[in-house]
Amino acid sequence: MNLLSIAGSDPSSGAGIQGDMKTFDAFGTYGLSVITAVTSQNTRRFLDVKPVSASIVKSQIKSVLEDFRIEAIKIGMVYDNQTIKAIHAELEGIKIPIVLDPIFKSTTGGDLQMKDAFVNYKKLLIPISHIITPNMQEAEKISGMKIKSLNDMKNAAKKIQKIGAKNVIIKGGHFVSGKKVTDILLEDKKFYTFSHDRLRFENHGGGCTFSAALCANIAKGKKLSDAVDSARLFTVKSMKNATRIGSGLVIVSHAKGDEIENHLSQAVSKFCLINNIYKYIPECQTNFVYSTPNPRFLDNIMGLEGRIVRTGKLGTVAGDLKYGGSKHVASAVLEMARKFPAIRSGLNLRYDGMTIKRAISKGLKISSYDRNTEPAKNKEKEGSTVSWGIKKAIASLSTPPDIIFHTGDFGKEAMILVFGKTPEDVMRKTLMIII
Repeated sequence: MNLLSIAGSDPSSGAGIQGDMKTFDAFGTYGLSVITAVTSQNTRRFLDVKPVSASIVKSQIKSVLEDFRIEAIKIGMVYDNQTIKAIHAELEGIKIPIVLDPIFKSTTGGDLQMKDAFVNYKKLLIPISHIITPNMQEAEKISGMKIKSLNDMKNAAKKIQKIGAKNVIIKGGHFVSGKKVTDILLEDKKFYTFSHDRLRFENHGGGCTFSAALCANIAKGKKLSDAVDSARLFTVKSMKNATRIGSGLVIVSHAKGDEIENHLSQAVSKFCLINNIYKYIPECQTNFVYSTPNPRFLDNIMGLEGRIVRTGKLGTVAGDLKYGGSKHVASAVLEMARKFPAIRSGLNLRYDGMTIKRAISKGLKISSYDRNTEPAKNKEKEGSTVSWGIKKAIASLSTPPDIIFHTGDFGKEAMILVFGKTPEDVMRKTLMIII
């Protein structure tokens, strides 16, 4: 999964391009970069800033977009009018979600946008954004109003949305009083609020970390309110881990993302892009799961709340990855893991006899069960068929099968289940059996 950050360079690596790359990496994604400006700053003071030429900014964007599939874009520091116009010219009309992080001043005291660039910033960049992420002071500047209350935050968000941003989140950390920090999200016409305990120290890089984490979560297909919440919690944890590397402000130390989610998310993205994968997605659609070590319950297994659905010749993710998100494929993995603890991942494919023959020819170990032999009492128990079938298929085995299939029953679709130690292992086996 590839993400693009268009932003300035920060030598301290707490914010800017460097901070974004660290955040993208924490979410298991690959970060690409377009540098708009070079700053000279440390944890104590801001020294200088010089913009990269507009032609170089444009060519950087072109070079990335012509070669890489980008799932989401973050725009951070843009210093002058020429840079703003160059970015707008390359991204106007693009179908990739854009997270716009307004950056006007550095926490170390420097101006990061020329005063005469603000009009074009509002006119050209805000309307192309999927979501804009100002803090209180930035929201005041963009909306043209003072913010002194939660109601003011909501009114400011509405004004910013009228400028053209599809969605707006205003971060409330710059309220000077109160034990809690409250952020508000305006998604379409609906408001959401998020709160956490106030941290009693200033840090460098928190804002960039949040917007980059939000970019990663949007790219992973999370619904916006969940993407914001995940980014917020990741940022708070990173801020709590902040370290004093220099002699001034502490620098955000990026938390580790959920490795289960990172690995599964990457595998799901790769699965969806397999050429002609639509042929292998069953009528009930596909789910892809990955469990924690030694799972005991379905809540220990991450899967899609929705499914991977057919769209043209590719697959599209419909729903978020969540623990407990899958029922049927997760139940199959749970039963496998109980007997073979190394097996923690699996997905389902449309049954076809030729696919099974291909798997056998590739040396994969195959097992099966007959749904017609399932006891009537077991069929009456909601959700028990999959567990029964997997137990049946592995009862006499001393090593785990790579594939378990059944040929269906009355009103029940035939299915292939591919198992592996990791999502990558499942993908490797899947690619062996499809054409």
